[in-house]
Amino acid sequence: MLRFFRLAVPMVATCLSLIACGDAQADETTTYPITIQHALGTTTIARKPERVATVAWANHEVPLALGIVPVGFAAANFGDDDGDGLLPWVAEKLTALGGEAPVLFDEGDGIDFEAVAATRPDVILASYSGLSQSDYDTLSQIAPVVAYPQSPWSTDWREMIRLNSAGLGMAAEGEKLIAEIEAEIAGVVADYPQLQGKSAMFVTHLDATDLSTVSFYTTHDTRVRFFADLGLTSPKSVVAASTTGSFSGSISAERVDAFDDVDIVVTYGSQDLLDALKSNPLMSRMPAVAHDAVVMLGRDPLGTAANPTPLSISWVLKDYVALLAKATQKTE
Repeated sequence: MLRFFRLAVPMVATCLSLIACGDAQADETTTYPITIQHALGTTTIARKPERVATVAWANHEVPLALGIVPVGFAAANFGDDDGDGLLPWVAEKLTALGGEAPVLFDEGDGIDFEAVAATRPDVILASYSGLSQSDYDTLSQIAPVVAYPQSPWSTDWREMIRLNSAGLGMAAEGEKLIAEIEAEIAGVVADYPQLQGKSAMFVTHLDATDLSTVSFYTTHDTRVRFFADLGLTSPKSVVAASTTGSFSGSISAERVDAFDDVDIVVTYGSQDLLDALKSNPLMSRMPAVAHDAVVMLGRDPLGTAANPTPLSISWVLKDYVALLAKATQKTE
């Protein structure tokens, strides 16, 4: 049985949520210890991390974007075309940075605590994750853990960068990265004014053989929050369904009229699914379906990158925005 040990560090005065203590104008001038507040507690990092591990989806992209190769991170389990555990934008960055290859954690059955411990990390980044309190407590026996700020799987790409870069002692560099990505998004979106003000809904799953239920992401999900970056809005129907605080919801197809205010539907599927939607007596009543204003994403890198992360945004942005703009034209 694996036993975990961690050097105790003194707690310091609590900082504002998401902000590192001390002068963080540059990595070299960051003052330690750093204290970070999050949904699962307060994390203190006593000294500059040299060995960085991450768990869950995409957290490794923050250190990579800031020039740091983690000692280990979760293998990709969705959209990995060649089965090497790396999404293309991650593979490209690793090649550019060089250095020792990181350990890829298999999280198919949950976090592999022993594998994480074996990398001997100084900090574990997990600001975009679904960590339970038990997961957090176990990981904290290995190294200080940066968890999500509010609720599981609801940390958007900006918050991911802010929290994880703070955990690296690189808060200022994180803010610079956010500004660079925002400028890139603005430059691409400027070419598609037709997106402005259109409402979009991201449907999580549709089964062509059983369209009795519509499952969708709420405004708490990062895919939906990314719509706002692209000039799109969330329809009132989705906003109303988001009051539970959950990142997803579902309704019976018999109530599909609730989504009459949706201009564009984005989902995962193929032409077979779109044909099934258009021929279904209930789903075909949705204006977005009737107008063919549906973006079908594959379970491939492009479809994966619709869930925006620090490195994937640049990789997918032009293609994704073009698909949305094409769907928007069908609503006019």
